Amino acid sequence: MDFSLNDEQKMIIDTVRRFIAEELKPLENGIEETGALDRVTALAIHEKAKALGLYALNIPAELGGGGLSVLDRILCEEQFGHTSDYLIRRAFGNIYEPLLVCQGEQVERWLKPTVEGKRTCAIAITESGAGSDAQGIKTHARKTDAGWVLNGSKHFISDGLWSDFFLVSAKTGEKEISVFMVDKGLPGFTVGKDQKMMGLRGTPHLELFFDDVLLEPVALLGEQGQGFKLAMGALNVVRLAQVGARAVGKASHVLELMVDYAGQRTQFGQKIGDFQLIQQQLADSAIEINAARWMVYHAAWMLDQGQDARAQIAMVKVAAAEMLGRVVDRAVQVFGGMGFCKELPIERYYRDARIYRIYDGTSEIHRTVIAKSLMKQGATLFDVNR
Repeated sequence: MDFSLNDEQKMIIDTVRRFIAEELKPLENGIEETGALDRVTALAIHEKAKALGLYALNIPAELGGGGLSVLDRILCEEQFGHTSDYLIRRAFGNIYEPLLVCQGEQVERWLKPTVEGKRTCAIAITESGAGSDAQGIKTHARKTDAGWVLNGSKHFISDGLWSDFFLVSAKTGEKEISVFMVDKGLPGFTVGKDQKMMGLRGTPHLELFFDDVLLEPVALLGEQGQGFKLAMGALNVVRLAQVGARAVGKASHVLELMVDYAGQRTQFGQKIGDFQLIQQQLADSAIEINAARWMVYHAAWMLDQGQDARAQIAMVKVAAAEMLGRVVDRAVQVFGGMGFCKELPIERYYRDARIYRIYDGTSEIHRTVIAKSLMKQGATLFDVNR
């Protein structure tokens, strides 16, 4: 086992880290105050990221993307955790792997423009009655001689305001789900309210409504009935990258702030970092962050080896999300009253962290996935020595 990073990986990490520090961190307070980023600034950071080769990192090089392995992408995603998800989306894009099954006309119409940063896509699976239960959707598409007729609704669609097309999951049979590429602006397709959140300031979460939306045959992504597999494949990587790796990155950033503060703040004539109970908070945070980090790296390695990592990713989702919650809670305690004030970003990190245990499958659902995997394959499932 070789845990060292090669020179190329170190260079990518350093480039991403500097870009975030110089281009994105200065924008964070403005986003928190206004809840938005003007399009001129958004376009500017988008173009700067593209110029550095930091766009579409997860897409194969032959299609114009960065061509990174899963592990290399995870190393970048960990750095992404050091700033807001909203700014990451604006700068680096959010290109979902199911688009890679595009063929023929679909490549020129949807895939290539997205990889080039000319089009923006969001994935639309969640419904009011189907969150973690992705198979419980009610949105449906009826096949006709001219294509498909789409009806239904979606909600909590992240980045829906900025996206100009969506990967929409819909029932195409009683027990069959397919995915369609649906352009914003089609007749019958309306965008509802932005559902305001406790955290994730700036990232819109929209309602989408489909009322007899006519779709061309070319709008079907992949094969009919392949939708659940496509959606779950996409969410697996999303869980590992945007939940697991980013949670590790966010918690690492918070720990850095905690250590700095504990080394500066004095009470009773000494630095609070000299108090054993504060030291315990710092030590526990470091232990848990690094445990989660190696779980993330191992799952990424498994995917790069072509192995089935679904159970491991479920473990990552639970462990990393809950670790982040504990670390930011400790941070509020270490910072005391200042940790509860909006003057510092600690309270924002606290609010933002809470959703990690809910979106892309709740902790409870993933614990069920892990338990079922154990009952089916045995306790040696997670033993790397077997």
